[in-house]
Amino acid sequence: MPYDPPPELASLGLGEIAKLVAERKLPPVNEWHPEKSGDSEMRIAADGRWFHQGGEIRRPAMVRAFSSLLRCDNDGSFWLVTPHEKLSIIVEDAPFIAVELRNEGGGKQRVLAFRLNSDDLVIAGAEHALEFRPLPYLHVRDGLWAKLARPVYYELAELALAENNTPLGLYSSDAFFPIEDGG
Repeated sequence: MPYDPPPELASLGLGEIAKLVAERKLPPVNEWHPEKSGDSEMRIAADGRWFHQGGEIRRPAMVRAFSSLLRCDNDGSFWLVTPHEKLSIIVEDAPFIAVELRNEGGGKQRVLAFRLNSDDLVIAGAEHALEFRPLPYLHVRDGLWAKLARPVYYELAELALAENNTPLGLYSSDAFFPIEDGG
């Protein structure tokens, strides 16, 4: 069955975004513990591009497929996991990049939805925290994070400045995320 990437977030309402998030079924990679392991000879660059044996993987469908098999263990090592094998993968920073933001509402009723470079959609909230360390990151799932692209971060900062919370920060899905200077 072909995968249709979600439309741009600006064209979607919050209900449509929440439905797309709920429909995305990922393999249960955290439940798979294969004995066979090896090296995938793959790397995710700090800018979110995927490489295999030095060559960039340019097909978005391949990146989406591989990203659905990605797992981060407690020791910080990254793996591509199937029921039969796990292959190490180098991740230079975060495995995902948040490339688009959709803001709906304001104050404590605000909801922030992000589209990742893998076309996954994530709604910031208690289970998907925003952290500023000092660069901004969004928790995607099970120890996997997305770095916010610069334009997305600037958009968040503008929203936070306009809202004028003390401390400076934003709500999303009833959770407050302070923006710290990292100093």
